[in-house]
Amino acid sequence: MSSLSLFAVGQDVFELYPADSIPNSKPSSLVEKAETAGSGRLIISNVTKPTLTVYLPDPSKANGTAVIICPGGGYRVLAADHEGAAVAKKFNEWGVTAFVLKYRLPSDESMENKTIGPLQDAQRAIQFVREKAKLWQLNPKQVGIMGFSAGGHLAGSATVHFDQAFIPNPLKTSLRPDFSILVYPVISFSDEFSHKGSREALLGQEPDPEQVKFFSLENQVTKKTPPVFLVHAKDDRTVKIDNSLKLKEALDKARVKNDLYTYEKGGHGFGMNNPSSDVEWMKFVYQWMFDQDLILKKR
Repeated sequence: MSSLSLFAVGQDVFELYPADSIPNSKPSSLVEKAETAGSGRLIISNVTKPTLTVYLPDPSKANGTAVIICPGGGYRVLAADHEGAAVAKKFNEWGVTAFVLKYRLPSDESMENKTIGPLQDAQRAIQFVREKAKLWQLNPKQVGIMGFSAGGHLAGSATVHFDQAFIPNPLKTSLRPDFSILVYPVISFSDEFSHKGSREALLGQEPDPEQVKFFSLENQVTKKTPPVFLVHAKDDRTVKIDNSLKLKEALDKARVKNDLYTYEKGGHGFGMNNPSSDVEWMKFVYQWMFDQDLILKKR
């Protein structure tokens, strides 16, 4: 039996770690819940056992590119459908294999150090997909990451902190995503622009200044940072557009390829479909990926 099959919990769902080897975890009474919110959207809470759900494209369309999707939810819940499964299915239409990451939500009850728990899972997801690339006929050099809101902060953290492994990495597998797509992302933990709910959930009510700096992603960009595509609405009151603007400024300064699509209106949390606009931002993502050979012709 392969090591991969040992982690399988369903036809298309895989545990990120063996059940007794989840790093930075401790026994707790938390019970995972999946509920339908008033909006009809699926919300998952109390995640202590991270998984990857795999969405495979039609074999005739598959091009070897992969993207790991991190749903948002303020580091308190996961918006698993409109910022997860629905997005994965759209990528499948393009021939891209998509993986929705159900990452652990920071908790002092279930983690020794809650500040690094979600980032560990994002790094493990990249490691897992690269090391098992042959299983899904993927190009291990075409593995990207995507995130919405606080999931954007998580994906962004993996985008800028790939040189520091927070998980065991005996094969020295690259933890650097090849591209990053961040949608109305939390970027800065500074007092001026921070989404305070996300910062408090991850770092606590009185965060250490060094942790604030570490997780303020605009301070962590280097010339090695992979290409980034950003989406944000100018009237977003939950996560100010300054977050994306500050990151873009840092990317430009480091001469990292990036693009930013902004809506005049749309607020926060609209997923793939901004109800205030007829423009589908995912079409721009497709073109951006195509222009950079991130969506490849079938081999």
